[in-house]
Amino acid sequence: MSTFEFGGFVSFTLAIILLFIGKAALSRVELLRRYSIPEPVIGGFLCAAAVGVAYYFFDLQVTFTLEVRDWLLLYFFAAIGLRADIRTLISGGKPLAILLGLASSFILLQNLLGISMATLFGLDPKAGLMVGSISLTGGVGTALAWAPTFVDQLGIANALELGVATNTVGLIAACVIGGPIARYLILRHKLAPAGDGQLDIGVGHQEELTTKVDSYGVLWAWLWLNVALIIGYALNEALQAAGLQLPLFVSCLMAGILIGNTRNLLFKRDETYPGSRLGIALISDISLGMFLTMALMGLQLWELQGLLVFIGTVMLFQILLSVLFTVFIVFRTMGKDYEASVISAGFGGITLGSTATAIVNMSAVAKQYGPAHRAFIIVPLVCGFFIDLVNALIINFFVGL
Repeated sequence: MSTFEFGGFVSFTLAIILLFIGKAALSRVELLRRYSIPEPVIGGFLCAAAVGVAYYFFDLQVTFTLEVRDWLLLYFFAAIGLRADIRTLISGGKPLAILLGLASSFILLQNLLGISMATLFGLDPKAGLMVGSISLTGGVGTALAWAPTFVDQLGIANALELGVATNTVGLIAACVIGGPIARYLILRHKLAPAGDGQLDIGVGHQEELTTKVDSYGVLWAWLWLNVALIIGYALNEALQAAGLQLPLFVSCLMAGILIGNTRNLLFKRDETYPGSRLGIALISDISLGMFLTMALMGLQLWELQGLLVFIGTVMLFQILLSVLFTVFIVFRTMGKDYEASVISAGFGGITLGSTATAIVNMSAVAKQYGPAHRAFIIVPLVCGFFIDLVNALIINFFVGL
């Protein structure tokens, strides 16, 4: 087996090309637009498929250097914070608690399903946790963290392979189901957005830019984002010193909320440079698109080898469970309105993929149908902070049985 690794600069450049490919495909294929399939999913998955072909048919393992990916995620969440209105955040308190309760309940169902399927296939029942909330709700980082425990203490030798393979399929599925779910709910219930029409991320497909954005407007936006990242790093270190572990992007989100709302209190409108608010939206759109493109580029589909039947069967039921739970429980419980439909688009990202997947699904829907400000506050908080704590408690409970 030959190996070839693309360096960081080339990998970043390739991600830009793939994002353009996804954009072009979306503009030319009406079916993709109809179901709000995100542009990064198209280009990123094409790259992952090409890398898989090189591995299986040409005996060549292609990898990418993707360190910049993590920076892009920080910029994206800092931008969400800078554009968040504290009044919307306060009004989101009750829906946030409800969504957290729903996601927590789903984790229990997810693990029970995984345990049942593992038992059905004659495996150790606890191996089902690796195809449950550990790798799906928790993501690949949680799978990597728990794998040694399953190997050393529970004797499940292929725990890591199960977790990574399940996360791979879950990430792809989460990217695909969000848009169709939202479209179904919006059309069935004749939903429409309410509010100012200004998107939280990027600009709509049909939106004309009436606000001029010059280079200094973008640079002014970039400055505020960098300030948010600096404060986010400091806040994260302070929280760690106090014994509270948070993902860094959550600290950057909190810093952005603090800076943005403090600025709004001091200055009614930030007109230092024209279009700076739109500049933040565009930078966040680019950051999110590039992050997910690079995340999908890095998928190694050959890790499914040898586990295809088990993983395929489990994931078929996990995806079906996620879709049914979202449509019949999440949407109705969250209010049966347009905001609830956008949250539903992101719920698959919470339960099957990642925080970025949830947001990119919601962003694709918002670009097509209109903004949902509360959704873009409560979903990142549930995904990025609260659900990780709940998931850890539930996993410990099941492992200790």
